[in-house]
Amino acid sequence: MSQERWDKDEYWQVVDHQVKATGQVCDFIDDAVITPSGERINRQYVSHPGAVGIIALDDQDRVAVVRQYRHPVRMVLVEPPAGLLDVEGEDFLAAAQRELAEEAMLSADDWRVLVDIVTTPGGCQESLRIYLARGLHEVPRPEGFLLEGEEVSMKAGWEPLDDLVEAIYAGQCQSPTLVTGVMALELARRTDRVNELRPAHAPWPIRERPGGIDGVRAE
Repeated sequence: MSQERWDKDEYWQVVDHQVKATGQVCDFIDDAVITPSGERINRQYVSHPGAVGIIALDDQDRVAVVRQYRHPVRMVLVEPPAGLLDVEGEDFLAAAQRELAEEAMLSADDWRVLVDIVTTPGGCQESLRIYLARGLHEVPRPEGFLLEGEEVSMKAGWEPLDDLVEAIYAGQCQSPTLVTGVMALELARRTDRVNELRPAHAPWPIRERPGGIDGVRAE
């Protein structure tokens, strides 16, 4: 299939770049951009280091979940284990393995890429890779890891995959990582494609291209 049909890299000239506010994880950016027609427009967005999520499926078709408070929406959301790509030089898969151990105290024998998304491309740079993890084992939390902030109140558990699908359709689960990962897995199962999913170290073009998430500046 022609690559021109799908997402592709493109860079519109940025003539002014201002960091309006700096946070612990993200910055608020205001860029002045020149469109292909020559119009100058301003676009504001949030920078983001990217993240990984894990749909950990056991032999009983249960998914490991955590219940975590999310202050911007004032809700406790049902989510899969997930975390930021905020460790310098850490491999994507290694980050997912670390997060699974930290949040769910699990390791996995079989890892595959379930789906890659950009979560809010109109206003945030976050790119997210969601893995499918199977062949699960209980493990202790990594040495030196301490629960902080919302994680202290976070509760880990299991939910049947079928129940999660029904809860998503009913609007009772709204985490984008959970919704995307669970529904991608459900579709893969229904179409008998689970074993055809991409390998764990499959390329992640938006993260690996020159310039990373910001892309290559056109000269």
